[in-house]
Amino acid sequence: MLKIEAPSAGTRVRVTVQTPLRDRTWTQTVEGVVIRCRQAPTGSWYAGSKQDRLWLDRLELQLNDGERTVINLDRYSVIEALDT
Repeated sequence: MLKIEAPSAGTRVRVTVQTPLRDRTWTQTVEGVVIRCRQAPTGSWYAGSKQDRLWLDRLELQLNDGERTVINLDRYSVIEALDT
């Protein structure tokens, strides 16, 4: 479980996720309104974990165009609250 402070539902945020690659870092930024932030299980099995499943921190957002997206958070994720 990560030590990321979960933004409350209705908060407008900017989320930057980074994926380190061999010779560079892939960065993606998304802005939207928080629907919910939770831990959710994956289909992966992980011995000794809750219900023997791998759990991920997930942030669900509604984007400006109405689309909903789910972002898996990790140690490289940065969440910024935006002024409305």
